[in-house]
Amino acid sequence: MNENTGGSNSLRLLGERRFLPFFLTQFLGAFNDNVFKNAMLLLVTFHLVTAERADLVVNLSAALFILPFFLFSALAGQLSERGEKSSYMQKVKLLEIAIMVMGAAGFLLRNVPLLMFTLFMMGTQSAFFGPAKYSILPQQLRTASELLSGNALVEAGTFLAILLGTLGGGLLVALPGEIAPRVAAAILAIAALGYLASRQIPPTPVSAPGLKVNWNPAGETRAILVYILRRRRLLFPIIGISQFWFFGALFLTQLPNYTRHILGGDGTVATVLLSAFSLGIGIGSFLCEKLCARKIKLGLVPVGAIGMSVFAVDLGLLNLPPPPAEALLGAGEFLAGRWRVPADMLLMALCGGLYIVPLYTVVQSRCEDRHRSRVIAGNNILNAAFMVAAALFAIALLQSGLGIPQLFLATAGLNVLALVFLCTGLFDGDGA
Repeated sequence: MNENTGGSNSLRLLGERRFLPFFLTQFLGAFNDNVFKNAMLLLVTFHLVTAERADLVVNLSAALFILPFFLFSALAGQLSERGEKSSYMQKVKLLEIAIMVMGAAGFLLRNVPLLMFTLFMMGTQSAFFGPAKYSILPQQLRTASELLSGNALVEAGTFLAILLGTLGGGLLVALPGEIAPRVAAAILAIAALGYLASRQIPPTPVSAPGLKVNWNPAGETRAILVYILRRRRLLFPIIGISQFWFFGALFLTQLPNYTRHILGGDGTVATVLLSAFSLGIGIGSFLCEKLCARKIKLGLVPVGAIGMSVFAVDLGLLNLPPPPAEALLGAGEFLAGRWRVPADMLLMALCGGLYIVPLYTVVQSRCEDRHRSRVIAGNNILNAAFMVAAALFAIALLQSGLGIPQLFLATAGLNVLALVFLCTGLFDGDGA
């Protein structure tokens, strides 16, 4: 699947039914997740619980969202494989509407346990959507060029949705008046739009119609991971994808504390840095598409990984003036003297876009149709494990007395070591 026979570009794909409804479905889902999460965290931590319990709520929320990927990804991969994917995705989007009804009730009742359970169910819905999301693309996009363009659009759109959803959730809480009714209306409306978009996704051939579902999550998870471990041409790119999520999750998780305690910035500064990161992923994804020139080029992976580490090191070594003691800096004042911080975030994420798009594309292209959803499910399980590992790694280093800049340096070094390991097996098989 390395040669393009028909020519393609991102703008053309966005005008075609075989891609646009899927793209909108994915975009709206990621957007709604982040509107809900940020609005919930702001409401709960600032209005519904004490300051002492706020850290517990934040960390528990992260755990509740990621736990379903361990519990349900294996089942989701099987269900996506044995059924027609557009119909399957519509059912998952209906589930999102039901979950958002529960979330709306949680906001209106100001019920923290209900909101937390809703967050767990949102993670569950995302776990069921994930295998279909990436396995449907090779069925709808016919050439390597189209698949690269589609993955570039999905990665750019996902991070844009994260950014806009985070901003949107914050705005809904910050506006004057009653918070709960407008948040409830927003999340229900976005979920409904996502379902309507999914109704327009064209049908696809069933990958494994005779597949017998294994309802034992532990057994099926083990089977999927063993299948991946025995295939180096899948294992190494999946480890590479998981390393990207380790790296990205660590930086984004530290962003609020880094902004407040190291940079001396307020919430607007954190928004600037998140915006720079999201914009960088989008630019890098589209640049990857252009540099690949209609062929999957895994040579961009080490270039991207080295760039990620270089700009992370620069971020960790920046000699910044001490944060102001009297008041936090706003975005305008911050950018006047500390412009290298958002520049490093943008360029680091740009390199991340160069890194991640070829890896997703090669995993999709190297999979047989009848195993693709389950392989993507295995990838999601490993991604979740690496993100948990990133949290534990950060806790261990910060508890040992290192600061956040030193944590960034350690992460950059670990990223280089991971690249050395990846290069021992990443270029096996086609697509390199």
